[in-house]
Amino acid sequence: MMSSRPINVLHVVGARPNFVKVAALMHAMAAKKKVFQQTLVHTGQHYDPLMSDIFFHQLEMPVPDIYLDVGSGTHAVQTALIMQRFESVVLDRKPDWVVVVGDVNSTLACALVCAKIGVRVAHVEAGLRSFDRGMPEEINRVLTDQVSDLLLTSEEIAQENLLREGIPSQKIHFVGNVMIDTLTRLLPLTEGRSVLRDLGLDVDKQVKPFVLVTLHRPSNVDDPSVLLEIASALSALAKNITVIFPVHPRTRERFAGLDQSMSLGQTQLIEALGYLDFLALERQAALVVTDSGGIQEETTFLGVPCLTVRPNTERPVTISQGTNRLVEPIAEKILAAAHLALEKTKTTPRKKPSLWDGHAAKRIVDVLRQENEAAEAGR
Repeated sequence: MMSSRPINVLHVVGARPNFVKVAALMHAMAAKKKVFQQTLVHTGQHYDPLMSDIFFHQLEMPVPDIYLDVGSGTHAVQTALIMQRFESVVLDRKPDWVVVVGDVNSTLACALVCAKIGVRVAHVEAGLRSFDRGMPEEINRVLTDQVSDLLLTSEEIAQENLLREGIPSQKIHFVGNVMIDTLTRLLPLTEGRSVLRDLGLDVDKQVKPFVLVTLHRPSNVDDPSVLLEIASALSALAKNITVIFPVHPRTRERFAGLDQSMSLGQTQLIEALGYLDFLALERQAALVVTDSGGIQEETTFLGVPCLTVRPNTERPVTISQGTNRLVEPIAEKILAAAHLALEKTKTTPRKKPSLWDGHAAKRIVDVLRQENEAAEAGR
């Protein structure tokens, strides 16, 4: 028998990729207002206004109900501060479910709080593995999955990873990719945006070929020698094609600390972009160079060639079925891979990954509802 009380769901966001995923969930739950009561908590892990506030507006998300204002810090400091501040929120709001997404510090911190006090956790994008324990995100993924009650996966191999780690199969549900839900919903809004014209890329309604770059991972931007290799590749690439680089705040700081004799050449460094402007560029790019997990997925869906400057990926479906290729942070290798991608006039036709169909959030809503009804019936 279904409870007459709405299911009390508390969503956690902290970093920009989380916003895109939670936006889809909140829209799907808002369509069932009598079934779900939603609270949105922003930990403040990403605190730059363009990286947070503009995203909320463009994704048509409500203003967060609670803002924890943790800001930056070491992994330990940030995780501990989120846990400390989030615990009182959970005790006060008494949610039926806390929904965490992705693999950032906010994800793990909030999941741990819930595990300690007995509140059920649903992890969206569960089971993704790079098998690189040197990545802080990998630690967050593995530990979050171990303490979560419901594991909602975005690609089929994720279930194999979870079963291998001892997660009971009844906790795992393959639902698809919620990031693609938001992309498909908002893609039409990128039409007619001025960003292409503003950057001189749209001439007489013809888009000039360009490469879009985004980098932020510590392994690429914190080591000056690695950053110099990447900068050298971009400088050489920019001699033959326009290179647009919206600079993440973290990356801008690292560039500022480099030897000024190093030049990015004709690479166009611009301010970080909101979701819609970035998506408008991404869909039109001849090539994307990134180290972002989410952008690997978006380019696969859009059919845009992507080079991921990393030795591994937790999203292997973007390689096996998508347009993504891994490349080492060595100038010559980046250039060779970029030229190969740009020379291809046709890409091999690839099917979109299973359940990347714009309806993942609806499946998650159904799973949460069924799980809650089962719990109510068992009381």
